[in-house]
Amino acid sequence: MRVLLWTVTWVLVSGLVPGISARAETSAPAATLASASAAPGLKSRNAVVLDAATGVELLGKAPDEIRPIASTTKIFVALAVRKAGLDLDGWTEILRADANLAKGGARTRLDIGQTFRNRDLLRAMLLSSDNRAPNALGRAVGLDTDGLVKAMNEVARDLALKKTRFTDPSGLRGNVSTARELALALRAVLEDPVLRQILSEQEAEVVSKSKYAKLRYRTTNQPLLDGKHRVLGGKTGYTRAAGYCFVSGAKAGEREVILAFLGAEQKAQRFVDFDRALRVVTSGAGGKLKLDRAAARKPALRVDAQGTVPASGGARKAQGKAREP
Repeated sequence: MRVLLWTVTWVLVSGLVPGISARAETSAPAATLASASAAPGLKSRNAVVLDAATGVELLGKAPDEIRPIASTTKIFVALAVRKAGLDLDGWTEILRADANLAKGGARTRLDIGQTFRNRDLLRAMLLSSDNRAPNALGRAVGLDTDGLVKAMNEVARDLALKKTRFTDPSGLRGNVSTARELALALRAVLEDPVLRQILSEQEAEVVSKSKYAKLRYRTTNQPLLDGKHRVLGGKTGYTRAAGYCFVSGAKAGEREVILAFLGAEQKAQRFVDFDRALRVVTSGAGGKLKLDRAAARKPALRVDAQGTVPASGGARKAQGKAREP
């Protein structure tokens, strides 16, 4: 009975908890897009652009195919520990267990025995994808590894993400989702002001409680560093199985959009796809996305398996080549 009561209470208030939104994709009208002939040659295996306000798809390439998602997993860790009431100013020690779980991943800078603020562990995890941070953050809210994975799966259920599954908090093994569901998850992340601020940072200094460790983390979100677009923040990822992955929010004209790319073969490819996809959805009406009755009857722009938009109504095939965590 207590479990049932808690579940009902969570469903009622989840929309008020930082970082969690119980809504899924809505049925608002689709936005007006550039013509098919202007579409980019997206090279990532899967891609999607969603209107951040409505969840409506603006552009897609196999957006619902289930794929490994590598370190983009960590946005779900952030949502899970925020839901659990993470004390941002609390301190957590890095343990051997954190190091063991991170084996096989990228180099870590969080030394065993050092203690860091939880806010800074979020920075280490989200900016530079440090693989020791997720398990430590779970422990900070009283969750062991299995408990954290369970909490991440609960977040996916809260967001109505039916194809998203986790077995590991770092993204090194076993986790799957789709480009669409990953984009919807980042939408929830960007609704949390704390997480949104962290993801917007180009770099951050992280200092241990003892002052022994003074670390500078730099984001792996290359478009944020480039400054060509108004990037809201996002997360990269890579494993051999997943390929190069990227999910990020950005401004398209006066509208916020979420872009997700999975399965790119080259490190820079996902960022080239980001640039091209963002240009497509901002190319109409002087860079402003419009909503109108005619647009509501138009399907979202779809890209075929070769990364081009099939020609129709006299439209030419899109040309273009695209070339971490």
